Amino acid sequence: MIDRLIIDARERLGATTVTISHDMASVRRIADKVAMVHHGVIIWAGPAEEMNESGVPEVHQFVHGLAEGPLTNEKPAASPAKMAGS
Repeated sequence: MIDRLIIDARERLGATTVTISHDMASVRRIADKVAMVHHGVIIWAGPAEEMNESGVPEVHQFVHGLAEGPLTNEKPAASPAKMAGS
């Protein structure tokens, strides 16, 4: 239902929409372009239809819902710049 509302509003108003989602089925339905963010860094961006073949291991793991891969539940170590008070 939400996906349909987003699509209808975009088409009716000629609007640009920015949607944040972990629901890959929804992303495939509503997105023209996708940016995947990992630890605050864009690790891949491109057309939604190319997401499955990105060649980026983290994107592959997430898009296919795989437990094994480079993505873990571990927090990244703070970078020196962030530790310095930025």
